[in-house]
This record gives sequence, structure tokens and C-alpha cells, in this order.
Amino acid sequence: MQTDKIGILAIDQGTTSSRAIVFLKDGTQVASAQQEFTQYYPENGWVEHDPAEIWRTTLQSCQQVLQSAKEAGVKVTCIGITNQRETTVVWDKRSATPIYNAIVWQDRRTAALCSELKSELETVRNKTGLLLDPYFSATKISWILDEVSGARTLAEQGHLAFGTIDTFLAWHLSGGHAHVTDATNASRTNLYNIQTGEWDDDLLSLFRVPKAMLPEVKNSADDFGITDPAELGAAIPITGIAGDQQAALFGQCCFKAGELKSTYGTGCFALLNTGNTPVFSENKLLTTIAYQINNQTTYALEGAIFTAGANVQWLRDGIGVLESAKQSQALAQSLSYDHGVFLVPGFAGLGAPHWDPNARGALFGMTRDTTQAHLARAALEAVCYQTYDLLKAMQNDGMASSNIWVDGGMVANDWLCQFLADILDIRIQRPKIMESTALGAAYLAGLHTGIYENMGDIASHKQVDKQFTPRIDKTVRATLLKQWQKAVTATLAFSN
Repeated sequence: MQTDKIGILAIDQGTTSSRAIVFLKDGTQVASAQQEFTQYYPENGWVEHDPAEIWRTTLQSCQQVLQSAKEAGVKVTCIGITNQRETTVVWDKRSATPIYNAIVWQDRRTAALCSELKSELETVRNKTGLLLDPYFSATKISWILDEVSGARTLAEQGHLAFGTIDTFLAWHLSGGHAHVTDATNASRTNLYNIQTGEWDDDLLSLFRVPKAMLPEVKNSADDFGITDPAELGAAIPITGIAGDQQAALFGQCCFKAGELKSTYGTGCFALLNTGNTPVFSENKLLTTIAYQINNQTTYALEGAIFTAGANVQWLRDGIGVLESAKQSQALAQSLSYDHGVFLVPGFAGLGAPHWDPNARGALFGMTRDTTQAHLARAALEAVCYQTYDLLKAMQNDGMASSNIWVDGGMVANDWLCQFLADILDIRIQRPKIMESTALGAAYLAGLHTGIYENMGDIASHKQVDKQFTPRIDKTVRATLLKQWQKAVTATLAFSN
């Protein structure tokens, strides 16, 4: 296939914005567009999105880049979708109208329900690789069915559809003809058995979710439907879908067991490829599906940090300490290692390896001399300390890596990458193409359509932008980590 002017449309639907990028085979970006959308916080610990706004911003971004690609002489032949995972939408199949706002992955409203089901933890873990936590989709679905008048009856009658955001977008792009997802997104619901590769009847019963609501589960590179020309102006096949963190793993070409990537966006997510065998953590990490190609499943260990870039966003938008996120690097560089301020960012609870939905953010070490620089540096450092906690848990599970591939908006910050190398005490590698999540979706779509011959062909395009190696004094590093652990311990004590 001649691919010089053939493009792939990657839809990257994230937590705070919807983005569309057209890539050429070598990863060159032909066009990109991005629109932010509204975050809703109706009650303490609740986070919602308007599904109609998600669809509108996604559609408009896609239309914009397709027009730009056409003007550049690039023909888009397939579409890959990657998405914020676990975020839950329920809509009426007859009208395509959501019956409630999308409940976002960060939402904590179902903490009490998870606590009620704690006796089922081992069953859930053995089947799904996950924990019982409000993070995952199952309790969100149950909440909607219980709290929206008439919803459970409609679901039992087969009139309602559930989907994570990939499913919701594929439904709309196809004009309502495709109710589909891929194995990576299914594996984040607490309803999918990652060993049998099927929706699990026992779990559906436990969480009281009617099976008729669920999408068909496919490979990550597969036929997911064709777009309605009324939406994008052409009938374009959707041939790749993966949850955002798995898409980033694929985009970083971490195809071998032991290879590790860590993405720094709204949250931070470290995924380590464990090959064709699921590794069940003894240290509260998640066992998940990394990707599924040709009905062959590759697994990963995952550590999830709920707020990363969101820490800086809070400083900018929440309390007005920063005018822009870019300020954080210069402010951080203005202080020494012993500045003494620590932020434990439990704004949406704490994820791995603590999994405390009741934890809240805490600042330690403030004095009258504390300035915006201290807060900015503490917000960045917290991401690195939390990543250390994840990697230590992986090592304790017998899985270690000698370097990490990083991506996401935060790692454009050289200071952050260097501090990450210092605290983790391993090499940090940043790729030349930073859009690993969108690129992973494009790779999956192109793999299915033959733009890429195989995964080796995909890996041949990878290039390193910059490497960061540890240079901190070992004693200073040990002191900082000890102080961090004291701050986390105090935060957890306050939540209980």
C-alpha cells in the first residue's frame, strides 16, 4: 500500500479536553485540534461531564483536522480512538440520549457501595485484576440505574446502553450502528473477566448490571464500525480502540515483557508489560489488559495516581497561585532540595498503592516564608514521589525495569524529568513524538488496515528526544523519600 499521503485520524478524548490528530505513517502530525470542556463538581467528591459536550467537542475537532488534512493532500483512511477510561455513560438506545451526565473516573460517590461489597474483594480481584474502588465503572452504572427514576426498569427491558467514552463515541460516529468496545476498556469496568475474555455473569449479578446494556468486546485492532458520512463527510472505518493508558503503552512501543511507560497528564499512570500472563499484585497494583491483537492478549501491571497535571491545574485555576502551568518549571528551579514543603495530592482520594477514597489533599512544612515557588515545586515533586511508590510496589511484585519511557503534557518540563530520574534512581527516556496516547490509537488503527505490516514496523519509527539520568546525592534522596513517607502516613491517618 502506498502510504506517503495516507493519514490516520486519532481521536484522543481525555478528561479535560477532546483532541483530534491526523498522523502520517512515520508519526508526522499533519493537523491537530483540541477543545476543552466543562468539569462539573455537583457535590464533594463527585466529578461529572456532559456527554453531549464531549461528543460536540470531539466531532468539531475531527471535522477541523479532516479539512486541514484534505487541504494538505492527505487522505484519511482509518480512525483510532483512545479515551479517558472508566468514565461511565448510560444512554437510551432509542433516542441516543444520555439519561445522566457521564460519571468521571475520578468520582468517589460510590465509596460506600464499594465498602459494602468488600467481602467480595477476592472474587472481583481474581476475575478482573482490579480492586473494589469507585474508580471503576461497575458501581457507577449501578448508581445511575438506582438513582435515575425508571432507569433500572428500562435497562432490564433492553432499552439502555452502557459505554465508556470510546463506546459512546463509536456509537455516535457510526450513527448508532456500532455498540462496541475493546478488551482494554472492558478490563477497566469490574465486569469483565480478563482470563476468560468475557463479560462475567457473576460480576454482573454482584453489581446488578443487566447484560443487555453492555457493548460487544473486540480486539484493540479490529473492525469497530464505519462512520456515518453525515458526521465526518465520509465513510471511514474505525479500526483501533484502546483506553488512554494502554494506548500510550502501545504508542511507546513497549511490546516486550518488562518494558515500562509512565504517562503524566491529568493523572499519572505507570504500566509495565508482563507478556501473555497476568501478574496479580501483592502490593495493590492493578492487573489489566495491555492490548489484544489477533485474539492474543498481552497483560500489564498498572499503578494509578489520580492527580498529576491536575495538581498544577489546581494551583492555576483553583487558588490562583500560578498564571500558567509553564510557570511551574521556573518556580521549581528557584528552590533547593531542602525547601521543606510537601504536597500529598489526595484531591480525589489516593490511588495505588494506598487506595484510600477518603484521603484528601494535605500540605506539610509551610512557614511564613512559604511562597508560590514552594507550592509549585511541591506539586511537581509529589508526582515523582508517587511514581517512586508505584515502582517500588512493582519491584516488590518481582517486576522491575531499568528505564522508563515517559509521555504526557507534564514531561515537556525538563526539571520534572530530571527530578523523576533522581528520585526513581533510573534512566528516564522521553520520545521525540510526545503524543504517545494518540499515536498508540493511530498505530492500532493502521496495524489493522495494513498501513503497518507488523509491530516491528511500528517500533522502527520510534525516536528518543532526550534522556535523563540520576545525579542527586544518595543521602539527599533518602532524606526526601523519608519525609515524603511521613507526609503520606499523616494524610492517611487523617482520612480514617
